[in-house]
Formats: sequence, C-alpha cells, structure tokens
Amino acid sequence: MLLVMPTLHWIGKEKVINHHLDIPYHTLNKEYTYDSGVQQTEGISESKIIHADNLLALKSLLPEYEGRIKCIYIDPPYNTGNESWVYNDNVSDPRFKKWLGKVVGKEAEDLTRHDKWLCMMYPRLKLLHKLLSDDGVIFISIDDNEQASLKMMMDEIFGASNMITSVIWQRTFATKNDAKHFSSEHEYIFVFTKKTDLFRINLLQRAEKQNARYRNVENDPRGPWTSTDLLRMEHRENSIYSIISPITGKEWIPQPGTSWRHPENEMIELIKNNEVTFGKDGNSKPRRKRFLKDVKQGIIPQTIWKHEDVGHTQDAKQTLKKILDASIDFFATPKPVKLIEQILKISTSKNSIILDSFAGSGTTAHSVLSLNKQDGGNRKFILIEMEDYAESITAERVKRVINGYGETEGTGGSFSFYTLGERVLDDEQNLSPNLSVEKIHSYIWYSETHQPYTQQANAAGYLGKYSNTGYYFYYQPNQVTTLDDAYLMNVTELCEQYVMYADVCLLSERTMLQLNIIFKKIPRDISKL
Repeated sequence: MLLVMPTLHWIGKEKVINHHLDIPYHTLNKEYTYDSGVQQTEGISESKIIHADNLLALKSLLPEYEGRIKCIYIDPPYNTGNESWVYNDNVSDPRFKKWLGKVVGKEAEDLTRHDKWLCMMYPRLKLLHKLLSDDGVIFISIDDNEQASLKMMMDEIFGASNMITSVIWQRTFATKNDAKHFSSEHEYIFVFTKKTDLFRINLLQRAEKQNARYRNVENDPRGPWTSTDLLRMEHRENSIYSIISPITGKEWIPQPGTSWRHPENEMIELIKNNEVTFGKDGNSKPRRKRFLKDVKQGIIPQTIWKHEDVGHTQDAKQTLKKILDASIDFFATPKPVKLIEQILKISTSKNSIILDSFAGSGTTAHSVLSLNKQDGGNRKFILIEMEDYAESITAERVKRVINGYGETEGTGGSFSFYTLGERVLDDEQNLSPNLSVEKIHSYIWYSETHQPYTQQANAAGYLGKYSNTGYYFYYQPNQVTTLDDAYLMNVTELCEQYVMYADVCLLSERTMLQLNIIFKKIPRDISKL
C-alpha cells in the first residue's frame, strides 16, 4: 500500500515555494578583517559575519559555499507574538510586511501570523538546504508555537526520512510558578540531514561522573572496573550450575526461574582470568568485572539535554552581560555556549564550516572559537544578522571572545565583516556597472559550474577549465567586446569544448563547430541564479 505523507498548506505557499529562485543575487562587500585583536582593511578571514537580510545573504553565499556547509544551526523567531523584542518575534516587522506584500500580493492582507512565519521561513530553508553538504546536518531551535509546522515544512524540504531526531533542551534551571497552565521549561531542537546514509555522528566524550563508578578496589593490573550482575531473570537449562568461591569455598546456585548469564565452561574461564569478583572477603555473590579500558570511550548523544550539561538561558544572559559589560535585555532566550558546543562536538570535524543565519548575539561564533581552542581545531563560522546590532553586539562580542574578557582568556581567531553589495544583474538582466570584474568572473564561473571560483582570469578572460570545458568571459565595462578570429589567437588551453562570453560574435558557424565553441552573449545569456 502506498503511504501518502501529509502536506502542509497555508495562504501564500504557492507564491514562496520557489521564491528562492527569484531572489536577486548580490555580491558581498568586505568592510574589514579582524585578526588577533587588530582591525584592518587588508586581508580576508575564512570566517564571516554578514550584516544583511538573511534571505539575500544566503543567496550571496551560494557561489562559494553551495554544498560545503557541514553544520547549520539556526535559532529563528519562535513567532510568540511578543512585540517587546528588538528582534521582532511576531514577524510584524515593517520590512517583512513590505516583502510579503511584494511576494505574496493582496493575499498577504489575510495572512495569520502563522502564515506569515511560514512564508518567511520557507525560502530561507530552501537556500539552507542548497548550502548544506551531502553529509551535513542542520539543527533548528523552536518551541511549541511553530514546532508542528516546522516539522512538516522540514519534511517537505529535507525529506521526512532525513530527520534524525528532535532534541529536548531544558532551557531553565529554576521552575517558574507564575504560568497560567503549565510552566514551559524546555525547547526543541530539530535535527535533519541532507542525506541520512552519509551523515556520521560523533560520539560525545565520557564525563567524569560516568567514569566515577569504575574503581580498582582489588588492585587489578588491568585498571579500574565496575561489576555487573551475572544472573539473568529467566531459566536456561545449560546455565544452571553451582559457582564456588575460590577464596572461601562458598557455593552459589541460581534461584528458581533464574540462570547464570554464561554456560559453565565460559564461567570457569572468567573465574580463572579473574574477571569475576566475590567481594573483598570472598563471600559476596559473584559478579562480572567490567573494565574501564574495555568501555567504548565515547557515548551516543541522547535526546534530552539537561541544563546542568549544556547550560540554560540565565547562564547565557550572564555570559553575554559579562562579555559586553552591559545587560542586553532584548535577547529573551539567548543560547548558552555549551549548548552550541554540544551541537558542534557531535556534528563537525576540526576543519568544518558552520553557518548560523539568525546570528543574534553571536553565540555560535563564540562556541566555534571556544571549541577550536579546546581541541586545536580550525573550524570556520559564517554568521548572518540583519539587525542594526550586527556590528555593535554580534561582531563586538566575537572580538572580545577572540581577545579575552574579564578573567577569561582569549580564544584567538579572526573574521571578516561584510555588508550586502551590488546586484550582479538588475531587473533588465544588465550587469551592474559598479561591479568589479573579479566578482563578475566569480558569478559566471559559479553559474556555469556550480563550483567556487578560486582562480584568476587572464587578460583574455579565460576563467579556467571544468569537466574538459574551457570558460572565457571576454568583457570590458565600457567597450564592446567581439569574438572573432583575432581573439581566438589568445586561446591556448586545449579543451574538448569552449563556452565563450562576449558582446558580439563574428565567428563563422563552421569555425564554431570545428572548435566546439558555444557563444553566449553578454548580458543576454548570463544565467540568473
């Protein structure tokens, strides 16, 4: 029988389902690089903080990062209806209303706040899906306001089979007794992969409290151990026999309905190898020794994360206040560093790229820098924040974490701060006259190959070779470029096929067929991402 998954519908869905394709592509302008406590105009860091609308910024990341992000963490608006935040959590921000009217049209007037939230989230999640690597994973914090809608939306975009789990995070450390019905003490973190069969989770390091029960009271040369019961609560005929203590000669026989966990020949070997303990005086019930050295050195992450293990919101507020020397009251539920560190530990390697497109106070960058310092990693972060505090709070916090604050030693590290730049193509598909040729080259290369551009074009506009196709972009901002026989004298790279951009093509059909040249007219044939 064919199983049909439920589908989520809302007003405006048909207008936003492919909206990510219509978003104009912008370049990014580097404002400065911050490295080891020095702010400079020169130099570029692989870590980025971007001050821009996250929908536009996510699109701008595609040429360099499509399919390269190992871990995405986002803490989007929960749609609580609370208007007291700077980060407007009821999606009634005037900028968002204007966007809805433009994209959804007159229907936007009839949207509930849930419809608006879904319209806001859907195209952003589509772009995040494109940026995520095939073996990558996305974590999304949410509460009860939209968790059901988010689950169905994620099922549609990422695939229901690619859901790993839903984590429950205990966000508070003290119970509140002023709620109308129930005191909300937790949030959810949805965990989805792009391709479940490729995703591998990292084991968490064993904590001291988990090793504390392993001791070595008998000075066994194999090290600390704990004991486990040798009886099973069922009758097995081949496991009913007596065990004699080699120290005192005392005998033990399983009670009716029980049996030993090992056949007699196996038990004899365990006793001979001193893997069975009879207590200090030899009169205790026999138990199996389990040595710490034989225990798996990592533990599988569980789905309930308690505040004593990963922190709580009050802890996060105090950390933020300590770093910035001020109370930042409009971050109602900031995330603690240990929470994001836990996410990074189970999902990234030392060289992974981590993206947070709802950056807020910058906890994700703080966690990346902190974890790098702990394990010598070289993880890179990309933060996107649209609000005006992207510089004064988000970036400032990261600077202080790098340098150190209070009695906390700095982590070291660097980042480059970006703002949104020019559109590559305007509404008439014309190239922006203010764009650098280098940024145009990067765009053309990506539009053709879907690979990041890391080369340098030569004077003839040769961008490089990909899959035995040579790409040329013959462009002069204030001149008409012509593809003719004279230009072909500059083509020295042997390729099976050529894609050549120019304003005009004067090559004969015969020449183009012989050399396998595909002509693309500027700007008519430039693809819109």
